Amino acid sequence: MRTQVGIIGAGPAGLLLSHLLHLEGIDSIVIESRSREYVETRLRAGVLEQNSVDLLNETGLAERLNKIALPHDGVQFTFDGVMHRIDMQALTGRRVTVYAQQELVKDIIAVRLRDGGKIMFEAQATKLANLEDGKPVIHITHGGEEKTITCDYIAGCDGFHGIARDAMPASIAKGFDRVYPFGWLGMLIAAKPPSEELIYSHHPDGFALFSMRAPTVTRAYLQVRPDDDVKNWSVDRIWSEMRKRLGAHENFHLNEGEITQVAITPMRSYVSEPMRYGNLFLAGDAAHIVPPTGAKGMNLAIADVNVLAHAFICAFKHNRRDLLESYSSTCLKRVWRAEHFSWWMTTMLHTFYDENPFDHRRQIAELHTVLGSRAGQTLLAENYAGLPLGPWRP
Repeated sequence: MRTQVGIIGAGPAGLLLSHLLHLEGIDSIVIESRSREYVETRLRAGVLEQNSVDLLNETGLAERLNKIALPHDGVQFTFDGVMHRIDMQALTGRRVTVYAQQELVKDIIAVRLRDGGKIMFEAQATKLANLEDGKPVIHITHGGEEKTITCDYIAGCDGFHGIARDAMPASIAKGFDRVYPFGWLGMLIAAKPPSEELIYSHHPDGFALFSMRAPTVTRAYLQVRPDDDVKNWSVDRIWSEMRKRLGAHENFHLNEGEITQVAITPMRSYVSEPMRYGNLFLAGDAAHIVPPTGAKGMNLAIADVNVLAHAFICAFKHNRRDLLESYSSTCLKRVWRAEHFSWWMTTMLHTFYDENPFDHRRQIAELHTVLGSRAGQTLLAENYAGLPLGPWRP
């Protein structure tokens, strides 16, 4: 097979890149190791920055999002028994939108297939070749057969455990890693959320987050030890911890319902530098991981692809390779800012199991410093609502 851009991975990064290239008449093939059903149902992040939503609207991908997504003008924090609200709309003119990643994946797949896009599900990339010289080649296994895709460029959008990043020489690629001493027990609950906005809760016994997927579906998280087991968390224990960590607040009530899904997710920060080797370009989780506290994972993937699509368009239509050359350095500026914000939110809100009383009181003082002034609230709101993306077309 032959295409202009071979894309490994049918997550938000790979699918969005394929769509943006299609709008400019550039051909691509997306290969995905999992089935279509799997990628359309796996639970992932659910908060989109204002700039991400704007890009989806600009490029014709937000029809269903605009009907069923949940826009939020603010975000709430509780600690020391007091609830604090940050009005992002008033402070920055921007908001965030709750829309589950799998819903966005469904939307883009439907549009790509409608437009004749080439998506190969259950196609396993096994080897990448000719990354520096000539036309790069993706070796795949699909339908029990060995096949190849020859490209001008390869976009590695295949996540943290994919083959794209590992195809970069160890002498060139360098990883920066931070593993946190806790994880999140994530739950999907068939009940009305306790608030119309996200609630971040700092508690001496551990962090909690109350979110939503629909007006009648709560998405909640509890901080747990990274080696914990969901078998240790009975329904009664889950509800007891959620009530304790949320606390008693006026006009807030934790609605109990059936807990339909439970899983533990470890927490880490990771960045691979550079994000480019020859004609291979990394985007999304293939290049970086952020703890979900800052709601940056899906948005970083969209930001990477915004830059990469622009660079590919300039290369194919205007014979300019300068944006491809600068792709890594351009993206990494934003990546490290998002890494810092996610680290900051994580360390400010979580309980470290080996901390002493000084550490806990320092965290409380930091929360008062940030939430107790307009300047502190604005700093948090600017980063949470998202940095500018810039135009994706040249």
